[in-house]
Amino acid sequence: MGSLDEFWGFWRADGLAGTRNHVLVLPLAPGANRAATLGREAVAGAVGVEMHQDVAPAIEGYDLAVRTLRGWVDHPNVYGTVLVALTPDDPLVADVTRDLGAHVRYEVVTLEEAGGTRRAAERVAAVARPWAEAARAARREPVPVAKLLLATECGGSDACSGLSANPALGYASDLIIARGGSSILAETTELIGAEPILQNRAVTPRVGQLLVDTVAHAERASMRMGVDFRGAQPAPGNIEGGITTIEEKSLGCVHKGGTSPLTDVIDYAERPKTQGLVVMDTPGHDVMQLVGMAAAGAQVIVFTTGRGTPTGSAICPVIKMSTRTALKRALPDLIDIDAGPIIDGHLTVEEVGWQLYRKILAVANGELVAAERLGHREFGIFQGWGAEAV
Repeated sequence: MGSLDEFWGFWRADGLAGTRNHVLVLPLAPGANRAATLGREAVAGAVGVEMHQDVAPAIEGYDLAVRTLRGWVDHPNVYGTVLVALTPDDPLVADVTRDLGAHVRYEVVTLEEAGGTRRAAERVAAVARPWAEAARAARREPVPVAKLLLATECGGSDACSGLSANPALGYASDLIIARGGSSILAETTELIGAEPILQNRAVTPRVGQLLVDTVAHAERASMRMGVDFRGAQPAPGNIEGGITTIEEKSLGCVHKGGTSPLTDVIDYAERPKTQGLVVMDTPGHDVMQLVGMAAAGAQVIVFTTGRGTPTGSAICPVIKMSTRTALKRALPDLIDIDAGPIIDGHLTVEEVGWQLYRKILAVANGELVAAERLGHREFGIFQGWGAEAV
């Protein structure tokens, strides 16, 4: 497992490969949470989330929610999924499962058909238990890094984010892309002021303009809701961490994308259609970003933080990278790798970037991250920016 051009993962029938082999229990309504949780807790190794928002055709963002949930069911890190619903005629059940490929292993359990919460939980466990045993028995095989989709995130940024952790992450992202892999840069509203940097790196004028239009749309939507990002950013926590302007925050954020060409701009929870660096249109909310990037098929996420953010994912390992060594020492159970030596002058961005790249491969090979050990599995789905006013 020493090659820098491959990781050891789980091949899927559709040609993708996972860094994990999870059995996922996924409730489709808040009322199904308890049955899903009881069933999941009865099966060693099963993972799951809780649904804290109603999802229905009449509720804004329904199409995004369907795509997000489908992306989790059809994820390379998931061996099989038990979907838990209230009734079999819930339109969400049909829309999430419609046209899933033959490679996708799933089963639907409903409280109505099972006869209540406890019986539904028993049914969930009965389905998930043999899958979990089969998943544990599966063997990892060599997979080229070209099959890796990295997701990048920053939260609780400070004055060192754009100097240490984010540039080091960008360097590691470039290493993956140079080997044929891909990387997602998100947080649309945190690109405000830095659009020309990415626009100039776009592979075509169309892609560059799409980036500019996407950022502008997000800002207009925020203004319609009474949120002035240019006046309200940086956030109070960012200011306390030493960031002075939204442009400074954006310039630090964009470093996560390294120096690779921008090949496309995709919608929330959309699977990339091109290899290389892509921008995903997401809000600035950490949990929703992670959920959307996981739905896009990312098998590993790197999350840089200057103030400590414990957010994780049920199906995707989230590597936490501190911007300063003091944060690593203060929160040792949350941080996986430290970019502080860059600030202290002991290591270069490139050297820490290589350290992070090796860490990504180790995690792809099965090494657990802090968020996994602590059981972080936060979940929330972005409902979209709303329609433009005519």
